[in-house]
Amino acid sequence: MLFVNYPKCSTCRKAKKWLDEHDIEYESRHIIDENPASEELREWWEISDLPLKRFFNTSGMKYRELKLKDKLADMSEDEQLKLLATDGMLVKRPILVGDDVVLVGFKIKEWEEKLL
Repeated sequence: MLFVNYPKCSTCRKAKKWLDEHDIEYESRHIIDENPASEELREWWEISDLPLKRFFNTSGMKYRELKLKDKLADMSEDEQLKLLATDGMLVKRPILVGDDVVLVGFKIKEWEEKLL
């Protein structure tokens, strides 16, 4: 599994601890050093079955700074994916990617249902 995270993020640290406690193997990827490309994001989004807005870090400073709350509805999916690919701080984290599962954010119940 691929664990896309921001090490300074407390939620990412909790998710990492949860993975380690459940002996789930993963490769860790720093979202700032290696931000997902729009093609990757599109693939993950399609696997996840989630609305594309869930991939945005809506509580982040960058999201508010760009006033995306008001702009996303007028953007195409391609435009949104390209925007996400420009800055890892716009992307909701952590993201856990497996062959047939993509989890965005860390919700213990959801992770238990999908992974255990």
